[in-house]
Parts: sequence; structure tokens; C-alpha cells
Amino acid sequence: MQVKIQPCLRMGTFLLLFLFTLTSSAEEAHADIIIKSVNLTIQPRNEVQRGTNVSLTCLAEVSYSAMSQPSHKYIFYKDYQPLHTKETSNTELPYFISDARVGHSGKYKCAVVNGKQKKESSVKDLMVKGLQTPVLSVDKSVMREGDVITANCMAEGETGSLTFFFRDGDEELYSESTNNHQVQQKLSLSKGTSNLFCFYFISLGGTMAQSNKSEVIKVNIQELKIKPSITVKPSTNVIEGDTINFRCNVDMIQQKNSELRISLVHGRTTLSFNMTHKNYTMSAKANDSGEFECISSMGNVHKSASVSITVKELFSKPVLSIIPSSVFERERFHINCHVKSFASERIQQDDIKYSIFKDNTLIISNDRYSDTAGRATNGKYMCSAEAKGIIKKSLAELFEAKVLVSKPEITVDGPVIVGKPFWIVCHSENGSLPIFYTLKRKHFNGNWTDAYIHNNKSRFLAMISTPADISSYLCEAKNNGPASAKMSERLYAPVIVPVGKPLLTVIPVPGNTEEGQDLTLICGIPKGSPPISFTFYRSTHTQLHNTTVQSNSSSYVLTAVTRQDSGSYYCRALNSAEEASMSDPITVEVSLATWKKALIAAFCMLLVAPLILVFAMRYKAKRGKKEMAAELSVKPASPKSDESLTLSLTHDYPHTVGVNEKENVWSKGPPNVNQDSEGSPFEGDIEYTEVVHPQPVDPARIPLRKGTDTVYSELQTSQGAPEHMNHRSMVEYAELNHDLPEPVE
Repeated sequence: MQVKIQPCLRMGTFLLLFLFTLTSSAEEAHADIIIKSVNLTIQPRNEVQRGTNVSLTCLAEVSYSAMSQPSHKYIFYKDYQPLHTKETSNTELPYFISDARVGHSGKYKCAVVNGKQKKESSVKDLMVKGLQTPVLSVDKSVMREGDVITANCMAEGETGSLTFFFRDGDEELYSESTNNHQVQQKLSLSKGTSNLFCFYFISLGGTMAQSNKSEVIKVNIQELKIKPSITVKPSTNVIEGDTINFRCNVDMIQQKNSELRISLVHGRTTLSFNMTHKNYTMSAKANDSGEFECISSMGNVHKSASVSITVKELFSKPVLSIIPSSVFERERFHINCHVKSFASERIQQDDIKYSIFKDNTLIISNDRYSDTAGRATNGKYMCSAEAKGIIKKSLAELFEAKVLVSKPEITVDGPVIVGKPFWIVCHSENGSLPIFYTLKRKHFNGNWTDAYIHNNKSRFLAMISTPADISSYLCEAKNNGPASAKMSERLYAPVIVPVGKPLLTVIPVPGNTEEGQDLTLICGIPKGSPPISFTFYRSTHTQLHNTTVQSNSSSYVLTAVTRQDSGSYYCRALNSAEEASMSDPITVEVSLATWKKALIAAFCMLLVAPLILVFAMRYKAKRGKKEMAAELSVKPASPKSDESLTLSLTHDYPHTVGVNEKENVWSKGPPNVNQDSEGSPFEGDIEYTEVVHPQPVDPARIPLRKGTDTVYSELQTSQGAPEHMNHRSMVEYAELNHDLPEPVE
């Protein structure tokens, strides 16, 4: 297997290397060539006469290496379209135009291509003058009327886009565009002598050049003797019902020709085609008046002769009349049928027979008919008149008995809102137009009548002030029938009462709202038709709640309010009247909770109480010092008897003491009693203590006193060891703040 594959691989590799080498060599060869310039020359000159031999030579200036033999591709263009291509190693290439024609005129250029290089010459114009005069030929110069002639117009040697024209004098017969130098066509010529000639146009870029006209050829056309003649019997003026005979006649010589056809035509109707006996008989009718024409045809040749016929009516078209023209149901009506005129020379009035039909069904063979109007008599009526085999029918008349107006219905169009205009509609299901509607209102004198209308309903604009007013309206309808007035029932329709001004209620009342409580907002209206939409707002126009209810009030609860819920509140009410109403705002102030107030009060008392106590103590201390300085008196006792010192201080409030005399007993300190009667130092101190003596009160024994007595009691210290008493006595000061009785003897 390997032995077979390896030679194939080697061969493929060799071929690829060979092709690569060739490609590289070709690219290197093309790379050695440089196209410097390309020029186009036209010989003998750029403008020549028709029939000249013209040579166009493309010259290329090319540089290349000495070892290479370059090959170039030459391309010639006419009017920018490729005309001729050839590849050669020469540096020039000619292109020949033999026997040049006007069609060779145009814009020429050439290009030289080598590899990826391409260079074009400049554009040169070649003008060839002198169009050839065309030659016209025909297959015959004498022809019979209706025959065709074959004409051929040829411009030998002309090339390009040609358009040929055939003419008979000033009349154009045919034209055709072609790239060929000739056109052949079959032509139909009119009678007499035709002068035929042709010419052509050639397209040269954006212009057209016209040739000379060919020689004129005369062609004689022999007329066909097939013109017919027409005769009418008994006369061209006849009476309806008469028999008319037409005869068409053609020259006997041409009548032997099998191609001859003769027809009798009346207007657009062919009465007889290819008449064998050349005669046509018919019974005259009123609409047969007009022109009758005999036409003879042979091939494409047609000739005719005509005559005018007048047909008088035997009797006129019958007329149907319904009396009266407007009939209501259950009223009598009459139908008459008659003709306005008849030919008295042929018939009498009694010769005309009448019939009356309803919906194409015979109802009576007479000229009169009567019946009672109703649904059964409605339909299309027509009549017919007949005399001497001629039947004529009248126009159909539609008969419909008018219907008395039915009891009207009164309704409203759109919502009814108190205080706003609304439309009331009066409508009768049945009734022939015109119908007159009148809007009436009970307990009011004014009526509103709608004028002539063209449908079975009418609209009135009305307004009510209370819902009960809606039932005061009625509607009357009538048309022109006897006793046709009908009255409707009273108007009943739902009435919408616009909402009144809402009243907002707040629970609890404003000023008693504390944090954590629920605030209930109740919005109520004095009037308004449900359903009603209530919307609650805060003063910032923030919508809190919206609801639609079937009652005249609604509520909204703000649970566990905070200080941030303080502000103004209002509500809005709206129903289907689409007139919203706002309540007056209510200001709600949310205060602190009671426990918060108590906590704050306690906290404040804790802060203030020490200050009050300090101020009170200082005040009492200063007052005591001033009083003791003014009134204190010391009475020493015999130190030997009881070794005690008694201090007595009396103060009667009625007695006024000067400011300077009143000093707090503590301001100067206790009296200096540290010496005995003999002047020896007394080591004990006096201690003053304020003692309150509550005494039982006996009103009979209480003398009248003013003010408050201050009682000072002396506490006598016992003599003891100095080390136990520190040689000092304490005085206790007592003040009674209420009246005390006199001490008991």
C-alpha cells in the first residue's frame, strides 16, 4: 500500500512545483514589461465620404527586457463598447473598415493590456458622410379596391439602427425600426391613385440622420361597383302596426360574386345578414322610427345606402294614476289607467283594452280599480293597453299605505345630572313620515315642538332641578293621519345628583391626638348619587387612600400615628356627575404620649430638686443668723448651783425689728460662753437644736397672739470628763411654723 501512495505523492509535488515555476516565470515576465503609451490613428482622415476604406491603427510604446518576447492584447472600442480584440507581440495593430457607411460614424479608442497593466488611447471621432438613397419596389402597380400591395424599401449596405417609413403623399402608411438594411410590408390603399415613396432615419449616438426620399411609385386602385340601393314600401311614413317592406339591390354583375354580402341594419341592430332575396319585411313599432341602412361587403370593402323611416304611434303609452296620492291605512284609494292620444284614423277609444296589475299579477281587466289601503294592498302597480295586437305597458308605481304613528317612547340620551342639560329622545316605532313630536311637561304651560323631520325620532334639550322632576316629562307624536296624536308614558330614567361639599371629621378631635393612637378620618357628603369615590389627602397633596362606596360617607384610619403625621387633612368626593368637591382642611397636631410626658417631667424634677434644696437651705441659714444676732439674750445661772447656762430668746412678731437688728443666729455663731462667773474658762460648748413642740390645742386657753412664736429650749450638758465632752456644748435651735398655745404654768 505504501509502495503505491508514495509515487503519487511525488508526482503531485512535482506538478505543483512546475506550475508554481511557470506562474512565477509569467509574473516575472509581466513584471519586466512597462506600457508607456497607447495612441490611435485614423487613415486616411477622421471625416470621409460613404464608400471610403478606413484604417484605425493602435500603436503601443512598450519597454521590456532583452530576453523576453512580450505578447499584448489589443482592444478596439466604438462608442465605448468593445468592437474588436486580438493578441499579438507586435507594437501596433490595425483595424480596417471597408466601404465605410454612415453607420460607422462614432467615437473610437483602443487599449493595450499586458498582465495587470492596461493603458488606453485618447478618443477619436470618425465621421462618414453621405446616406444612401433607398430603393422602393411594389409587386403591382394596378390593384382592385380592397386588395393589398407588397412594398419593399431597401438601403443597400447601410448598417446601424435604421427606421424605415412608407408614405402615400402626406399620409403615413407604416414605419418600422430594424438593424437590417431593408423592410418589406403589405399595404392597403384607398380608391383612386396612390403615390408611394419611402425613406429612413439612422441613429448616430444621440442624433438622427435622415436619408433622401426614394422614387415615387404610382399605384392605381380600381373601385368595386358594389354600392347598394334601398327601397321602402308602402312609405317612409307609417303608423304603428303597419307592415314595412325593405329591399336592398346591388349591380347584377357584382351580385354573381360569391364574396358579396348584403345586410340591413337599424341603428346598432342588424335586422338581416347576408340577405338571400334582398328583401326584409317587418311590423312597424313606435320605437322603429329612425335610419335603416343597406350595407354591401366584399372582402374589406364596405359600401352602404340608407333611408329614414317615421313611425306614428297607434296609441300612446298608458299612464297609471293613484288617487289620492297620500293614503293612510283603512282609507280608500283609486287606480286609473288611460292613454293620452291614439291614431283616430286607425282605431277608436273603445278599441283599446286595459288591464291593471299588482306585482305583475293581473287584478282586474279594466281601466279602474278601488280598494281599502292596508298592508295587503302595498306593492307595485302598473297597467297595459292593447289594440290591433299592439300592447303597451305603463311605468310601475309603488304604492304604500301610510301608517298612523304609534305610541311614542320617551327616553334619555346620555346621563341625567341634576342642574345640567340633557337630551330627551322621542321615538315612534311605526308611523309614516313626516312625524311631529312635542315634548310636554306636566304642571308647566310650555311645550317644545320639533318641526318637520325626516326620521322617526326627535331630540329635545331639557334640564331638571330635582330628581323628581324627571317624571314630569311626556312626549306627543302625530303625523298627518286622522286622529293620529299619541302620548307617551312619563319619562323614567336614573338621575345623578352631584355630590355636595364634603365634611371631614377627625377622631379623636384635633388637639387630643397623641403618638401611638389611631387617627380616624371620616368623609361625609350631604347629598350625591352613589357610587361615590372618596379620596383622602394630606396637606402636601399626598393621596392617602381612595375608595368607591355605595353610601354617602367613608373613613380611613391611620394606625399608630407619629409626630410626622401632624398636618392638614382634607378629602374629596366624586361620583358619575364628574364634579369633584373638596372639604375644608382640618389641622391635626400629634403630641407626645403621656408616659413620655411623665418621664420628661420626672427627669426635669430630678434635675431641679437638688437646686431647690440647696437654695432653700442657704436661705434658711442666712435668715437664722440675722435673727439670732438681733434678739439673742444669754442669762447665766449660778455655776455652783446647777452649772448650767440658760439662754432665753424671745421674739414677738408684732414687735418690729429693724433690718440691722435681725441677724441669723448662725451668721455670728453661738455666743461666747466659754468663761464661768468667776472668769475661769468654761470648757463645755453650748449646743443649739431646733425643736418643734407640738402641743394639744385648747381653744379656751389659747390667748390671742399674732404671728408665730419661736421657742428656743436649752439643752444643758452634764459636767463630765472633758475628754468625753470635748469641753463643748451644742445648742439646738427649734422653730415652730404654726401657732402654739402658751406654756402651762
